[in-house]
Amino acid sequence: MRRVLPSTQALTCFESAARHISYTKAAQELSLTQSAVSRQIIALEEFVGVALFKRTRHGVLLTDAGQHYATQVSRWLQGLERDTLDLMSHQGEGGPINLAAVPTFATRWLLPRLPQLAREHPDITVHIDVQTRPFLFADTVFDAALFAGTPEQVSRWPGVQAQWLMDEEVVPVCSPQLLATAQQRDPGRAWLPVGAEMIAKMPLLQQSTRAHGWRQWFEAMNVDAPRALDGMRLELFSMLAVAAREGLGVALIPPMLIEQEIARGDLIIACPQPLRGNRAYYLVTPELAADAQQTPAMRAFSQWLQGRAKEVRT
Repeated sequence: MRRVLPSTQALTCFESAARHISYTKAAQELSLTQSAVSRQIIALEEFVGVALFKRTRHGVLLTDAGQHYATQVSRWLQGLERDTLDLMSHQGEGGPINLAAVPTFATRWLLPRLPQLAREHPDITVHIDVQTRPFLFADTVFDAALFAGTPEQVSRWPGVQAQWLMDEEVVPVCSPQLLATAQQRDPGRAWLPVGAEMIAKMPLLQQSTRAHGWRQWFEAMNVDAPRALDGMRLELFSMLAVAAREGLGVALIPPMLIEQEIARGDLIIACPQPLRGNRAYYLVTPELAADAQQTPAMRAFSQWLQGRAKEVRT
């Protein structure tokens, strides 16, 4: 069946004119005449049967339909350009993976491991953009997502299949100097952990998206902590890591997200008792039709990612 698609040139002219709100500037950008741009847009409007621009004495303005269509067309053209460049750069071999990911997990856990992926699969290129909430794959150019959430959140994400990678465990971490001061002991012995009762007396760093994180940890430790809700509030694990490193307090962070800080001695595990919540990390991909298959690049990346996650779990 023949597809109902306008010409790429018409879409390119429309996208440029919509972005600049000017036929003249679009013509300059595309090295065309203003009349050529105008003809392409008129042809596009006739094709879709909808007015995309309103002509005024001072130029043109987008209609409501034109504004919405411009957003869609811009994303389609960007995706087409990116896929074309990827195809050209790989000369038909391997391929790209457009990945949406929660920021701290991508920065602290995935990126340090990507050199290994490059060595094992040099024909795969991973592009990463930040997404913290579920989305419709049909409205994006993403091939997959690294998502942190609860099983309930994953089950409510429509049109996807999710592979569990690892559960999230958090432990109290802080700077060696803060722990040495709290215990009033020699800095050389600061790495020695303390009990939950001592943590309750120290300044706490709160994660704003998990307001009751410390209260849950203290309850799991059977420790009374009247100040469990006190302390500076920060949104991301990466922010908590910096604040803890600077001695501002104790933070609840998954150790796998601060591997470098722990290796350098910037942060230490103040109390080794973890709290396992109901959150986990998942690789989420669109649900495929029965006759559809994942690309070789996506299959290889999924297998590689499962292997790295298994290393963390063991």
